Amino acid sequence: MTVALLGRAYLLLRRQPIMIPIMFVQPLVWLLLYSQLFGDLPRLGGFGTDSYLQYLAPGVAIMTAFSHGAWEGPGVVEDLERGAFDRFLATSLPAGALLAARGLQAAVIGALQALVVVAVAFAFGARLAGGVAGLLAILVAAALVGAVFAGVSHALALTFRRQQTMIAVGQFAVLPFMFLSTTLTAFDQLPEWIRGVAGANPVNWAVEASRSAMLGTDWTSVAVHLGALAVLVVATQAVALLALHRYRRVL
Repeated sequence: MTVALLGRAYLLLRRQPIMIPIMFVQPLVWLLLYSQLFGDLPRLGGFGTDSYLQYLAPGVAIMTAFSHGAWEGPGVVEDLERGAFDRFLATSLPAGALLAARGLQAAVIGALQALVVVAVAFAFGARLAGGVAGLLAILVAAALVGAVFAGVSHALALTFRRQQTMIAVGQFAVLPFMFLSTTLTAFDQLPEWIRGVAGANPVNWAVEASRSAMLGTDWTSVAVHLGALAVLVVATQAVALLALHRYRRVL
C-alpha cells in the first residue's frame, strides 16, 4: 500500500517537470560554487584532505537531502487544502501509510541527489577513498536525514495547516542547520559554541558519517552516526503519526 502511495507521489511530481532538473542541478551549483569559493580552506588544517571538493561533496549531498525533507510539509498542506488527505483517511488505508509514503519519497530523492553530487565530485577529481561501501554509507545517510526532516515537516504541516507557515519554517530551518555543522568547514575551525551545538545537530551526524565514508577514515563514526539517525527517523515518524491522529480527531 505504501508503495502504491509512493507511486502517486511521483505522479504528482511528474506534473511539475521543472522540479526534477531543479532538484538535481541546484546541489551541483552549490558544489561547484562553494568548492571554487572556499578551495583554499584545507590550508587551515583539520580537514583530513587537501582537496576541498572531496571534503565538501558529502556535506552538499547531506545538505541537499535534508533541505528536500524539510520542504515536505507544503505538499501535505496542499493535499489538506484540496481535500485529498481527508478522502484517503475515509478509506480503509492505514492512517500512517500516507506519511510513510511521503517519508520514503523524501529518503529516495535524497539518496538520488546525493548520488549525483558524489558522481560529479568524482568526475571533477575528488576521490572516494571509502570505495563502494563509502558510497553506500553516503546514500544511506542522505536517505535517513531526508526522512528525519520529512517527519518533522509532516508533523508541523498537520499541526499548523497553512502554506505560509510551512514556507516560513522551511526557509528558517535550512541555513541554521547547515551552518551549525561541519558541512562547509572542519570541526576544528568552528567557534567553540557551534562545536557544542553541532554535536546535537542531526544534519551534522549525517555529514560526519558521510565524510568519514568519503575519506575512508573512521568506520566506527559512520556506524554510530547512521544508527543515531535511524533511531531519530523512528522518533520523528512517530511524532508525525501522533499529529495525524490529532488531526483526525478534529475532523
